[in-house]
Amino acid sequence: MPRKVWILFIGMFINVTAISFIWPLNTIYIHNHLGKSLALAGLVLTLNSFASVLGSMIGGYLFDKLGSYRTIVMGVSISVIGAIILAFDHQWLVYVTCLLITGFGSGMVFPSTYALAGKVWPEGGTKTFSAIYVAQNAGMAVGAALGGLIASYSFDYIFIGNAVVYVAFTLFVIIAFRGMAESNEGKKTKEKKEGDSSRKLTPSLKALMFLCIAYICCWFGYTQWQATISVHMQSLGIELTKYSLLWTINGVLIVCLQPVVTLILPKMIKSIKNQMMVGMVIFISSFLLLIVAQDFQMFVVSMIIITLGEMFVWPAIPTIANHLAPSDKVGFYQGIVNSAATVGKMIGPLLGGIIVDMYQINMLFILIVAVIVVAIVITSVYDRGLSKEEVQLYN
Repeated sequence: MPRKVWILFIGMFINVTAISFIWPLNTIYIHNHLGKSLALAGLVLTLNSFASVLGSMIGGYLFDKLGSYRTIVMGVSISVIGAIILAFDHQWLVYVTCLLITGFGSGMVFPSTYALAGKVWPEGGTKTFSAIYVAQNAGMAVGAALGGLIASYSFDYIFIGNAVVYVAFTLFVIIAFRGMAESNEGKKTKEKKEGDSSRKLTPSLKALMFLCIAYICCWFGYTQWQATISVHMQSLGIELTKYSLLWTINGVLIVCLQPVVTLILPKMIKSIKNQMMVGMVIFISSFLLLIVAQDFQMFVVSMIIITLGEMFVWPAIPTIANHLAPSDKVGFYQGIVNSAATVGKMIGPLLGGIIVDMYQINMLFILIVAVIVVAIVITSVYDRGLSKEEVQLYN
């Protein structure tokens, strides 16, 4: 990869490491240490996700108007302020406020980083976004592991560690990200003025909207691994430590196999659209296995299967968004993609919990299979309104 992509890789790794210090432990801290109900904890996390959606849309917009450097520095600065306040005071109201602040700031950073990656290495295609995706998962694994270790001593140290890593990320961005993109970024060119004057739902934007509906459907199923499936495993007598091991397996597989998959996948499946559809079929097979899973080994196999599926699907969406976006709307398009993923993460645990409470876990798995079938159908037709030239750009 070019040097600039490596810088983005390192930056994303540090950023997600900071985020992952706290996010796996939010519910435990709110419920066990602050004495709030699980329902209230869930509401706080939903608000945090909503703040991230707002940050994604605003960050994508500012990326196109102000350029990558200023937008990312702005987002990081907002996050680091929330993290530093949280390190000194993490009582209830301050805790909630700081979660919203850091969620908003992180929301600004993610689409801007993806959009910048597409700009600095446009010929990289899926490889560009696969690299950022690997950095995210590596940071998630390291951050969650460090957070769990530190929390075993004291939760106070968690917030200090989170702030320290955020400060490190801020300094890294200010020093390393300067001059990353082209010098004309954020300036009003003739092409950008023409793009700004059009408020129509263009074929490319319409195609992206349909694709994001399929993206939300997939995330609805995937988030059950973080919500209802953990409870289901405990009801079967499987220890919580073994559930945590599943996410270790997930992270290790992605970090080790994603570079290999990125290299060999284009030779096996020529179309990115077909790659996504194959990944969604793999998702379905994972949930079909969960219907009959009764022991830990079967959950391990199901996790391996869905991990393979996400390696097909997750990097493909921002890749297509990058190709569909006009030159002055790259940040906006990536903001839509990041927002769609966050919406899936918001509604997944809520709807999954309601369905399990009303019926049973197997009914949820059957519904997920049906929803992903819908996602496959949408993916198969989302680009019908595009010209052959536009489709060939990413196929």
